[in-house]
Amino acid sequence: MRTHAQAVVIGGGVVGCSILYHLAKLGWTEAVLLERSELTSGSTWHAAANIHGLHDVTNISRLQHYTMRLYRELEAETGQSCGVFQPGSLYLAQTEAREHQLRLQAAKARRYGMNFHEVGRDEAERLHPLVDFDGIRCIMFEPDGGNVDPSGVTNAYALGARRRGAEIHRFTPVTGTEAQPDGSWIVRTAKGDIRTPWVINAAGLWAREVAAMAGVDLPLIPTEHQYFVTETIPEIAAAGRRLPSVADRDGEYYLRQEGLGLLVGAYERDMRFWAETGTPPDFGHELFADDLERIEPNMMRAIGRVPAVGAAGIKRVINGPMIWSPDASALFGPVPELTGYFCCCGIIPGFSQNGGLGRLAAEWIVEGEPSLDLFGWDLARFGDWAGKAFTKARVADQYAHRFKIHFPGEERAAGRPVRTRPAYAAQQALGAVFGLTYGWEHPLYFDAAVPDSAGFTRQPWWETVGREARMLRDRAGIVDISNFAKYRVAGPGAEDWLNAVFANRMPSDLGRSCLTPLIGKRGGVAGDFTVTRIGEDEFRVIGSGMAERFHQRFFRQVPLPADTVFESLTEAVCGFNVAGPRARDLLAPLTDADLSNAAFPFFRSARMTVAGIDCVALRVSFTGDLGWELYCAEADQPALYAALLEAGRAFGAGPVGSRALMSLRVEKGYGSWGRDYGPEYWPQESGLAGLIRDDKEFLNRSGWEAIRHNPPREVMAMLEIDAGEADATGGEPVFLPDGTPLGQVSSGAYGYGVGKSLAIVYLKAGMAGPGDTVHVAILGRDHTARILDRPPFDPEGHRLRGTAADG
Repeated sequence: MRTHAQAVVIGGGVVGCSILYHLAKLGWTEAVLLERSELTSGSTWHAAANIHGLHDVTNISRLQHYTMRLYRELEAETGQSCGVFQPGSLYLAQTEAREHQLRLQAAKARRYGMNFHEVGRDEAERLHPLVDFDGIRCIMFEPDGGNVDPSGVTNAYALGARRRGAEIHRFTPVTGTEAQPDGSWIVRTAKGDIRTPWVINAAGLWAREVAAMAGVDLPLIPTEHQYFVTETIPEIAAAGRRLPSVADRDGEYYLRQEGLGLLVGAYERDMRFWAETGTPPDFGHELFADDLERIEPNMMRAIGRVPAVGAAGIKRVINGPMIWSPDASALFGPVPELTGYFCCCGIIPGFSQNGGLGRLAAEWIVEGEPSLDLFGWDLARFGDWAGKAFTKARVADQYAHRFKIHFPGEERAAGRPVRTRPAYAAQQALGAVFGLTYGWEHPLYFDAAVPDSAGFTRQPWWETVGREARMLRDRAGIVDISNFAKYRVAGPGAEDWLNAVFANRMPSDLGRSCLTPLIGKRGGVAGDFTVTRIGEDEFRVIGSGMAERFHQRFFRQVPLPADTVFESLTEAVCGFNVAGPRARDLLAPLTDADLSNAAFPFFRSARMTVAGIDCVALRVSFTGDLGWELYCAEADQPALYAALLEAGRAFGAGPVGSRALMSLRVEKGYGSWGRDYGPEYWPQESGLAGLIRDDKEFLNRSGWEAIRHNPPREVMAMLEIDAGEADATGGEPVFLPDGTPLGQVSSGAYGYGVGKSLAIVYLKAGMAGPGDTVHVAILGRDHTARILDRPPFDPEGHRLRGTAADG
C-alpha cells in the first residue's frame, strides 16, 4: 500500500469507485481507494439500479445523461459487463401538474438534444402491453431508460481505475483522518498510514462516521427502503423482448422488468429510520426483515396500473438501507472550513448519477472547479443550523413524498422554523407567510388569509404579491433584507485584501460603494458583491445569503494581512430596504441626516441614526427604485421595523415580501447570483465584464485571462412574454419560431409595476436580437415572446438615482 497518494477515496461503493476512476482518467494515477469490507458493501449491492436521464434541474439531467452513456464506454474499455438493459422508460401523468412537469422536461430535452418525447396511447400499449393506461393524461417515452447491474458497474470502475495505476484496498477500514499543518492529511489504517493532499469521503452509509473523524458533522440519516420482485409472469416470458420501465410517480411506485418478472418499489408514507445515531461498523451485505404491509397502498396502485403484478407470486423482497440528506440531493464538494477534504455522500438515484458525480468531483479536485454549476447540490447549502432534528424532519418528508413534484419556489414546512430574527413575531402579527433561506425564516408575502401554495401556474397568492409590488412602485415599501450575507473587513490591510479577492477596484473614498464580481477558477462569475468603505480602514461587504458558506472557499484562498479582520455579520446585523418614490419622505422624519440627492446621492453610504437607532445606510435598492438599505444591530431590529412601519402608514406604505422583490428586480433587469449569474457564465455574457479591473491582480485572474477575449457563447437578455396562466420561473427553454434551440430562462416573474410577464434569459450569441420574436416553453408549451432592448421599468435609471420628478 502506498504511503503517499494524490488522493485517498474512502468508500468502495459505486460512487467511490467512480471518483477513483475519473481521478485516474484525469491523470491522478497515484490515487488510492480504501474500503472497510468488500466493494459494493452498504447500499450499492442491493440497489434497484434504475437509470434515467431527465431531471427538473438541467445540469442534473446533463450529468445523468453522461452517466447513462458512460456505461457502454466502460464495458468497451474494461471488458467488464455493466449489465446494461435499456428498453426505455414510460413516464405517466395522471394529474395536470404532472403533465406540465413532463411537457416541460420534453421541451428541455428538445433544447439540449436529449431523447425524451411524447407517445400516444396506441404506441404506449405496443411498448408495454401489461399497463392499463386508463386515466393517463400524458405519456412520455425515454428510449435510453432502463437499469444496470450494481456489482458489474462498480467492478468496471474499479478495473478501469486499476489499469490506470490507481490502487484499491479492500478490508482496510480507515481509523482516522488527521489534518496536518501544511494542509495535507494523514489517513490512518491498520495496514499503514497514507499522506495525501485530498481526502474524499464517499463512504455512503458510513459517511457520518468518516466525516466525524475530521470534525465534520454531515446532515445525513438512513432509512429503510423496500422493493420486491415477482415470480415469472407468462406474458413477459412470451414477449420475446424486454419491456420498458414505468414511472408512475402520481401512483408513488416504480416498476421495471427483472428477469421474467417485475420489480416494484415504493417510497411509503409510513417510513422507517434506521441507525439514527450511527451506522454499525460491522454492517455490510445484510438486509432487514420484510415489511410489505407498509407499502401495501403503493402496491395496490401498482396492481391497478399493471394487473399482472397482482396475479404473480412474490419471489423475493429487498429491504435495505439508504442514507439521505435533508433535501434528498447529494452533499457534494469540498468542506469550506477545511483544506483538501471532499464529500460526495447522500446520493439516492446513484446509478443514474454516479458517473457524472465522479467526473465533476475529479474536475473539482484536479482542475479546481467543476465544469457544471451544481450549487443546488453543494454541501455548502447547509450550515450548522441543519442539525439532527431538522435533518430527521426533512428526510421523513422527502422520503414519504419522494415522487411529489418539486414546484418552482415551493416551500415545505417540515423541520421549521430553525432560525428566526427578532422581528419574526412582529412579522407574524402582520400576517407574514414565511419561506426558508439558508435556515432563516423570511417573509414571502403578507396575508395569512392566503395560505402558501406551489404549482406551475399562478397561485392564489399571485394578486397578494402584486399588491405589495404595486404599493412599493406607487408609494413605498419596507423589505426585510436581513438574510443578505454581510461581512466586515477592517484593519490596515483591508483594502489590499479586498482588492486581491475581488475583480473590481475597491472604493478609495469614504462613503463610496462598488459592485464587483468574484471570479471562479474557469473565469466565470462565482459571486457578485457590493463593497462599501465605511471607515478609513473599514469596509462592509454584502453578498448572497444562501451562498455565504460557498463563498468561504474563495475568501480562504487569500491570506489576511497582519492586523486585518474579516468577519461575518450575517447573524449579528439585520437590515431593511426602504424603497419606492416616497422612500425619502418616509425616512426623513426619522433621521436628522440630509437625504437630499445632493447630500446623499445614489450608491453612497453613511452612518446615521434612524428613529434613535444606529444604522449603516446605503443609497441602493435591489428593487431598482429610489431607496436606502438600513443595517442595524440584531437587537434593534424590532424597534427599527416598528418605526419604519409607523412612518410608512402616512404614505400608504407597508411591508413587502421576497416574492414581490423577485418581481421588482426582474422588471428592472437586475440579475441574481445562483439564477442569472454563476460559475458557468462568463462576465462578458452576464454584462459584468465592465466591472473587472485589468490593472490589478485578483483571485483567479488567470481564469479570466483565459476567456476574456473569447466571444460570448450566450448573452443575457430580457423577454416580454405573452402569458396568461403561468409565468416563466427559470429553466424554461427558449426557441426560435422555427423550433431551433436558442437559450433558456434564468429568472422569470410577472412584472406588476409594468403589467408584463417577463424573463431574464441567456440566448445563443448572434442568433436573435432586440425586437425579434421567440418562443418560451412555459408549462412545456410554446409561448410567444419578444426580445426587449432594455428593462421595462425605469430603463434610464431616473427613479433609482433620484433624478425623476418623483425621486
